[in-house]
Amino acid sequence: MFVDQIRIFAKAGDGGSGCASFRREKFVPKGGPDGGDGGDGGSVILRADVQLSNLVNLYYEPIIRAKNGERGMGKQKYGRSADDKIIPVPLGTLIYRLPAPAPHDPADFSGENEQPRGRRKLDSKDLELLADLNEDGAEFLLCEGGRGGRGNMHFKSSRNRTPRQFTTGTPGAEGWFFLEMRMIADVGLVGYPNAGKSTLLGALSAAHPKVAAYPFTTLRPMVGVADFPGFRRATIADIPGLIEGAHRDAGLGHDFLRHIVRCRTLLLVVDAAGSEGRDPVEDIKKIREELRLYDPSLVRRPWALVANKTDLPEARENLPRLAGEFPDVPLIEISAQRGDGLEALRAFLDAEVGRPG
Repeated sequence: MFVDQIRIFAKAGDGGSGCASFRREKFVPKGGPDGGDGGDGGSVILRADVQLSNLVNLYYEPIIRAKNGERGMGKQKYGRSADDKIIPVPLGTLIYRLPAPAPHDPADFSGENEQPRGRRKLDSKDLELLADLNEDGAEFLLCEGGRGGRGNMHFKSSRNRTPRQFTTGTPGAEGWFFLEMRMIADVGLVGYPNAGKSTLLGALSAAHPKVAAYPFTTLRPMVGVADFPGFRRATIADIPGLIEGAHRDAGLGHDFLRHIVRCRTLLLVVDAAGSEGRDPVEDIKKIREELRLYDPSLVRRPWALVANKTDLPEARENLPRLAGEFPDVPLIEISAQRGDGLEALRAFLDAEVGRPG
């Protein structure tokens, strides 16, 4: 299961109440107040973990509650503070605040991009962004735990020698939140269905994406690591195939376009042979337009053109057209299935985005 968006409810622990108590021991007359303080409630903290690839752990635990602090006791015994509830989330998780649902509107914990019954689909552009966990180990305090109350020993004075006052603990913070994961990769493979992106990812890395002779075999983003000489490497993300109108949420639409935003470089993979009756030049123009309509900054991102399936005879006619239409864009000719041109592509990626492993 792949979950990259989910709605959760989080509640921090309440602080424990202080205690109103008086010392009662033999041979100790008028022992005085000795009520201890309550402990603090646990906080809810989100921590980025590079080992996680999606939000599926929250799919099974959408309601997060930290423990309450213990109440104070007599003999000046302080209540124990509760431990913080630390929830690991994948690198690149965006945290948004959600308004509380109406009392008649049941909470939705479906996950995996499913939407609440009777409500429109959530758009992160309309929500308040709280944090972006884009570094391994980065933490965000989602809900702060309540403070423990004070015992009656704090209220004694020369005029109030037997105080019965104590304070209750403060409630822990709570709220509704929307988490959205955006993959962080050096390179994003973008193209129409059946362009050969999954085959290319499998040839460049140790990833094993599903490959078949029908469109939309890739239903979720896949990430692989390409190794280069000199102990250098780069992460490559295979984005599921786009179609015209993806910026309007057609096809897989926004469900996976968001994962392109964090890629440093884009490789537009095209079927140079036009084996399905498509025009590779028009495909590139349409993909660029979809990216522009979704996020204008994507068309300013460094990109290169990967002409795949060059082992087919029809590709010989289209390669000059691609080079002439995009003269300022690097053009790498490959056959991902046969392995032709992969070394040239590796050298290009190493020069552009390679980093020490």
